[in-house]
Amino acid sequence: MKKILFLVVGVGIGFFAAHQFSKTPRGRQFFDDVDSKAREFGSAVIDGYRVREAELRSAVADAEDAINDLRNR
Repeated sequence: MKKILFLVVGVGIGFFAAHQFSKTPRGRQFFDDVDSKAREFGSAVIDGYRVREAELRSAVADAEDAINDLRNR
């Protein structure tokens, strides 16, 4: 129970410190940079997911075609 209390207090202090830091021009620039990098990473993950999904859908379609060809023989 004591560890959970320390965790909650630590998170609270961290949020308070980040909020105070974000009020400065340097802090605002830092958080803007972090935000842009996080958005860039998220976009890369989404793009990779879409490419992989298209590859898998194509493979499934090819397998279905092969199965249908074998059935028709």
